[in-house]
Amino acid sequence: NPVFFPVPDGKLWLMWTSQESGNQDSAVVMRRISSDGGYSWGPIELFIDTPGTFVRQPPVILENGDWLLTVFYCVHVPGQKWVGNKDYSAVKISSDQGKTWKEIVVPGSLGCVHMNIIDLGGGSLVAFFRSRWADHVYTTRSRDWGKTWDAAEPTELPNNNSSIQVCRLQNGHLAMVFNNMNAENCTERRVSLYDDIGEDDTPVQPAKVEDPTAKTAFWGAPRAPLSIALSLDDGKSWPIVKDLEVGDGYCMTNNSKEAINREYSYPSIKQSIDGKLHITYTYFRQRIKYVCIDESWILG
Repeated sequence: NPVFFPVPDGKLWLMWTSQESGNQDSAVVMRRISSDGGYSWGPIELFIDTPGTFVRQPPVILENGDWLLTVFYCVHVPGQKWVGNKDYSAVKISSDQGKTWKEIVVPGSLGCVHMNIIDLGGGSLVAFFRSRWADHVYTTRSRDWGKTWDAAEPTELPNNNSSIQVCRLQNGHLAMVFNNMNAENCTERRVSLYDDIGEDDTPVQPAKVEDPTAKTAFWGAPRAPLSIALSLDDGKSWPIVKDLEVGDGYCMTNNSKEAINREYSYPSIKQSIDGKLHITYTYFRQRIKYVCIDESWILG
């Protein structure tokens, strides 16, 4: 999950995760820094060394000068292969331009990952999550510059345990790109994201379920359609949804070489000064697709 972060001193950070094979609970976060806009880069360095740490969304710089970096933890369960049943989210806050960080765990965020913070101004923040349960996009709010957060709760939007991204438009509306799909009507289910690769060409075995009443991560819900939703009330409701790309979204395998995997996923969205919305996403795990729209297209 590579993340660019242009910092106020003019440097550009690139952060990404590094893990052992399909063991996301072994991941650490690496970083390189460019001082010339990305033309050249400094050495690779270990940025966050806690095993299981992931990043996905760009950091946010608040009006009070604090930097907020969201992380999620892929939790290791002794004796078991990681499948995502214990993952949760946290916010790292720096008040000294990234020299030191303190961490706040988001309450009720079990199964909530890829936390995407939107700054509403005046210390008010809203954030949205991908759900390991493949049920809904989840949300949480902070009213004190990210120092405390409400317990994560589901929104009206579905989620298929695939990534989302949100941006705040110039007019204050929120635009979210997501897969308008969840596991509700799925007839197939994968053991994990890596069940067809394994570490040594052996199938990944299901994790032991210690509590049969507990939720478990759902993998394999179709990653299509890819849609965009608008909120006119700071993320409280999402009355407008339009498809960007439709298809069957088949992702019961990661096989992209033969186009057996047909997902549209992992979107990014930014608005440029001219008001255009720039969106990129994975196309069949083969390439990156780019589309450019404006809000009037969504409303049309």
